[in-house]
Amino acid sequence: MTIDTRAECGPSADSGSGVALGSAAIEFALPDELSATAPPEARGLTRDAVRLMVADGPALTHARFRELPSFLRPGDLVVVNNSAMITAAVDTEYGGEPAVLHFSTWLDDSGWVVEVRDPRGIPWGGSALKPGAYLPLPDGHVAVLRAPWLSGAGRLWIADVIVRASIGGAPKGIAADVRRLLTRHGRPITYSYVAERWSASYYRTVFGIEPGSAEMASAGRPFTESLVTELVAGGVGFAPITLHTGVSSPETGEPPSPERFAVPEMTARLVNATHAAGGRVVAVGTTVTRALETAAGADGLVRPMAGWTELVLSADRPARVVDGLITGWHAPGASHLHLLESVVGAEVVGETYRVALESGYLWHEFGDAALLFRN
Repeated sequence: MTIDTRAECGPSADSGSGVALGSAAIEFALPDELSATAPPEARGLTRDAVRLMVADGPALTHARFRELPSFLRPGDLVVVNNSAMITAAVDTEYGGEPAVLHFSTWLDDSGWVVEVRDPRGIPWGGSALKPGAYLPLPDGHVAVLRAPWLSGAGRLWIADVIVRASIGGAPKGIAADVRRLLTRHGRPITYSYVAERWSASYYRTVFGIEPGSAEMASAGRPFTESLVTELVAGGVGFAPITLHTGVSSPETGEPPSPERFAVPEMTARLVNATHAAGGRVVAVGTTVTRALETAAGADGLVRPMAGWTELVLSADRPARVVDGLITGWHAPGASHLHLLESVVGAEVVGETYRVALESGYLWHEFGDAALLFRN
């Protein structure tokens, strides 16, 4: 690929001697200095001033996110996730040790999928989790561990959240109002690369109107109201899906967990009409890609659908609907990398990640972005 520098690039960073990208398996070492440890606003930038790498055909272009209109055409459709993040992390303790409980998603039987996490933002390394064990929560609530949620993914458990009066006596079957608990006492989920606690406002996107995600659908974060207005004025359409994200999968090799989603009828119509008219469907993030591809039939048409998606996209299950996607930069070993391959292929993903490492792009939810087109 050739490189076209359309906008000023940030300082280059030493990508380190451990970088080794391969098309069969995307493996690389991420230097600590390439983790965005704070929102761009804290670095003196506006949201839409983060860097944007565009891969379209044989060329890679360096730009700023606010230049997005120059890479889209009238008649293209941008599909966004309108799920909003809830404050899903609550302090607790387990086995006499401090811990944080991450609420991932709610279940139909009033239980919640949760993850016990070390307060330092790293995987839990304390006492082994056991069914029936409980974790104290604010306002007299407790989370009672029921059982691991998915086979082979032991870090996620099903928990029942009840009032403390139910412990020590016969269970009264009184389920707590978890959403109210999280509103009063929760904070955004953070990982070890974000040392400072930022308010929930930093984790909101302009599209988030349906609370329910454990973590921000971060690909939409660089959008501003003025940028959306400029795109619409230029003939680019917008349509929403809803996918409530669970906790992310920062642990290497874990597949994506089932997630709640909905593709509205109007969005399905707009996607199909865009393709019929020769336009491109651009997904904002892996969440949108997963939702649209779940609702797509083998004929490439999208149908309205809602429920749980367990779809795992990869080079073995290529995308049928999405022509391009806007995405952040994902950690080594994340399943999201294989989803990117399903849209643009392993070669493009490998090359963009190699260049991003060499050019000092910033990773994670507060970092830079990429716009990748399928060719």
